[in-house]
Amino acid sequence: MLKVDIHRDARKFLARLSPKHERQIVDRIVALTTDPFAQDTKQLHGYVDLYRADTGEYRVVYCVDKDTLFVLLVGKRNDDEVYKKIERKLR
Repeated sequence: MLKVDIHRDARKFLARLSPKHERQIVDRIVALTTDPFAQDTKQLHGYVDLYRADTGEYRVVYCVDKDTLFVLLVGKRNDDEVYKKIERKLR
């Protein structure tokens, strides 16, 4: 089981959600600690080590390093803002 490190921006996003949606995303993150490369996850195009997992209407962007799952960003699934934020973070 991997340790979890949630980026500050992702924590802020989670804090603004309703308890139901927050729990849904947290449950998905917990599931990723046991199987970070599950069949329903996808590698982000153009990035070697970034992956995404969808849960409901939200998307979790993460990477895995040895024994830690780093949750970089959480956002709406159908919102290109998630990808714009990734571009800004990785520059």
